[in-house]
Amino acid sequence: MLETILIANRGEIACRVIETARAMGVGTVAVYSDADRAARHVALADRAVHIGGAAPGESYLNGERIIAAALETGAEAIHPGYGFLSENPDFVEAVEAAGLIFIGPSAAAIRAMGLKDAAKALMEGAGVPVVPGYHGADQEAGELAARAAEIGYPVLIKAVAGGGGKGMRLVETPGAFDAALESARGEAATAFGNADVLIEKYVAKPRHIEVQVFGDGTRALHLFERDCSLQRRHQKVIEEAPAPGMTEEMRNAMGQAAVRAAEAIAYAGAGTVEFIVDASDGLRPDRFWFMEMNTRLQVEHPVTEAITGVDLVEWQLRVAGGEGLPMRQQDLAIHGHAFEARLYAEDVPKGFLPATGTLSHLSFPEGTRADSGVRGGDVISPHYDPMIAKLVTHGATRAGALRRLSAALRRCEVAGTMTNLAFLGALAAHPGFVRGDVDTGLIARDLDDLVVQPEAGPVEVALAALAALDLLEAEAPDTGFSLWTPLRRAVTLRRAGDEMTPRVRSHSAHAHDVDLDGAVVEARRVGGRWQLDGEAAPPVAVSGPEITIFAQYGLGFEVVDPLEHDSLAVGDPGVIEAPMPGLVKLVTAAPGDRVHAGDRLAVLEAMKMEHSLLAARDGVVAEVLVTQGAQVSAGTALVRLDTDGEGAA
Repeated sequence: MLETILIANRGEIACRVIETARAMGVGTVAVYSDADRAARHVALADRAVHIGGAAPGESYLNGERIIAAALETGAEAIHPGYGFLSENPDFVEAVEAAGLIFIGPSAAAIRAMGLKDAAKALMEGAGVPVVPGYHGADQEAGELAARAAEIGYPVLIKAVAGGGGKGMRLVETPGAFDAALESARGEAATAFGNADVLIEKYVAKPRHIEVQVFGDGTRALHLFERDCSLQRRHQKVIEEAPAPGMTEEMRNAMGQAAVRAAEAIAYAGAGTVEFIVDASDGLRPDRFWFMEMNTRLQVEHPVTEAITGVDLVEWQLRVAGGEGLPMRQQDLAIHGHAFEARLYAEDVPKGFLPATGTLSHLSFPEGTRADSGVRGGDVISPHYDPMIAKLVTHGATRAGALRRLSAALRRCEVAGTMTNLAFLGALAAHPGFVRGDVDTGLIARDLDDLVVQPEAGPVEVALAALAALDLLEAEAPDTGFSLWTPLRRAVTLRRAGDEMTPRVRSHSAHAHDVDLDGAVVEARRVGGRWQLDGEAAPPVAVSGPEITIFAQYGLGFEVVDPLEHDSLAVGDPGVIEAPMPGLVKLVTAAPGDRVHAGDRLAVLEAMKMEHSLLAARDGVVAEVLVTQGAQVSAGTALVRLDTDGEGAA
């Protein structure tokens, strides 16, 4: 058994590995960047080593520094987590050359599955069904277009390296192919350093079903399937296990195919074989095809653990320590159903843009597994993925597990940043999802209904007003007094750009009436708890001028300073601003350029994604206010267009 391991990662996966290692009596070493000095994974580990700057290239992607940290601290092995260096074969070789153990597959196995085109050829040889497509070395644009025509539209262009939806484009007509190819290649080159692509047939009603495998380098087994069909722009949102509608015949066929894939590359450790399934005629064993293999632990592994009772990280440590597979295939069974929802700091109304902020309050409901790398008071940094937590629920049936997920989302409390909680709640209640009728296009089809933001009602506004006036404390020391009549006060609140001025009449420290333009909400403290119009008040968090009411997935209010000048009521419509903190990756606009609405002016890289900034209207570029490579904050002016459309050419 291993004595001490180093976790070459951060956030929730680092915390997850540390917790299992601690339960096994294995010592842990964390690594951290400048931005993570006070991070949760640093606090949990037995030791922690600083490895560089906030940018991943200066820290979590610095393999040499990570290996040096392992040697300095006496760690025997390195666990890569997922992301960063987890699927980098050169790093694996460097770890082993230093006399350390890499907790994962061999460099050869990672290379075999690292390029999608080569992996598909390998899988065909192993008898694993593969999606019709072109995976050849000829990358000339005309050849790729000809191959797409042979396969038949619609087709997918996919980067041969990497994943996460980067370098992937859906092309529905021949006329759109060239532009999509150029875009996919550019994104792939930026994200992976490899612009090569492959072409695949696009499945009309696709489901994304993957199989968890585990190997010891000689043989492998599977731990059943997960359905990851609920995706937005190829990014998974809610995962579940087992897959709804799965038959034993198809489960066996997929499981055996996944095991053949793992054994074909002598796989060691935890991995996932991803399949695309044509669900247009139900789930049939002749309608699934290999997409790719992720040669690492997956983000969604907790749902597999929930239905099998297996700790996959424990298995990883045991096999890396020289043990064989802990169980046999026939010993594994499915128990109940599980869901995982990915809670992100996101501005959903603005197109799911990553959000930042300080988590002034964070609380997860009891009885729900919450894998998280942050705590209340932590900062959501622009340098890393904006995931707050993974919420996992389990039940005897799918319906029971889904009810628990919906309840957990409603009871989750996050303040200090925008989140996708309301979106997740709407998705969990979607009639098609509730029925188990899912495919990868569900979110895109019903996006408008799923992103409707909740509106604050009179009770929530009244509660925010009481909080703003500091009237919710048990003794309410600031209630004040007046002669013969109730004390009256007003406060101005702002929510989503709208202002409101509730007026509070205080009868005592335990009784207030809140007037909202004629509608009155009665607030009474009964038995130590506040009631509004006879109903128990939801929890509240206050941080400076920010107030969050934990109803409808979290309603945020800002207390408006009465001395505030609203001099910025009307912004400049000709200025394109950064919607979030990030790195200016590309500037395509130049002074004098005539542009049209929708033209790309710049590209901002933030939280592992690229975001194109587009002209809001026709005009002429008057000024470019930023340079390529600059790090900017949210709201920074990047490009200014002439308001009259006449610039100096």
